[in-house]
Amino acid sequence: MSRQEGTVPHPPSNPADEQPTPRRGRGRRPSDEVRADVLHTVGEILLDEGLADFTIERVARQSGVSKTTIYKWWPSRGALALDGYFHKVETTLAFPDTDDIRADLTTQLHAFGHLVGDTPAGRLLAELIGAAQTDPELATAYRSLYSAERRRLAVTRLLRAQESGQVRPEVDPQVVVDQLWGAVYHRLLIPDEPINPTFITALLDNLLTGIMTPGH
Repeated sequence: MSRQEGTVPHPPSNPADEQPTPRRGRGRRPSDEVRADVLHTVGEILLDEGLADFTIERVARQSGVSKTTIYKWWPSRGALALDGYFHKVETTLAFPDTDDIRADLTTQLHAFGHLVGDTPAGRLLAELIGAAQTDPELATAYRSLYSAERRRLAVTRLLRAQESGQVRPEVDPQVVVDQLWGAVYHRLLIPDEPINPTFITALLDNLLTGIMTPGH
């Protein structure tokens, strides 16, 4: 695939876009600081406006980082957009561990439901999932940077709950993740019904009744 910006068409670049806006005094900045500037800029653009007018040229201009540097870290427009999204929402999606699996799942799923149901992040996530169907680099980035890690955190927490006797030993944590988060993604991508606290609470009550051991 070429190093142009994914498969989504974008307007021709303006020569002025090639020159990033100076951010600080002269001298080389640490790479972690440069990456943070880029990801912050990406998150702000995407959550304000979505993918439609998102280009690497624009990110370079607004972040003060050259296109060459951006392409060194992100091979496509889609991969950059996904990383910027995750950087923006990572704290919100942190998975708690209080030794109470019901409380932890309730906290995390309500946070996720609010994020995708009540904020621009939901529209953006749906756009990224749609774009990943025709952008192989974005699809790979989505799995490696986002979905695989989110699944791993949830499965690890459920396995610890099994070890402590809160969840029945025969329950498959992978399937539980599909049942809980998959239901939210279904409403996100097929918006016949809202993603709201009532839905999240009913989803958790229905599932936890079946997977938890008596007394928990």
